[in-house]
Amino acid sequence: MGARIDKTESSVGVVRGVLNADIANTEWNRLRAVGINSSGKVVLGAGQSGIVGIAIIDRTNYRAGRRVDIFKLGEAILTNDATENSILVAGTRYTANTTTGVVSAAAASASQIAIGYTQEADRFIIQGMG
Repeated sequence: MGARIDKTESSVGVVRGVLNADIANTEWNRLRAVGINSSGKVVLGAGQSGIVGIAIIDRTNYRAGRRVDIFKLGEAILTNDATENSILVAGTRYTANTTTGVVSAAAASASQIAIGYTQEADRFIIQGMG
């Protein structure tokens, strides 16, 4: 899914962190849940902190040591440029896998943390980690 942030309030809904490792290009431009590891760096999945927000990694910020925005509140617009987008259905709650950060419609559990919902199939509301 191609994703970009449409709306957020940066003073309350966004924090920044430094990537722990390079992120593979197969993960770029997708909503991915992230956490913080024991070194204070951003990782895909829960890390040590648990899921703290959503990051959209792209060609400008995928390398280890780069700062990334972590969205805690906001709205993302999703484009139909990948098959992963077919999982999104309007009016549905979504979770993220605590190991990989991948978004899905799986039920919330110890390994699937609630991260938000869709208003329309292409508009994802980031809200409520954990």
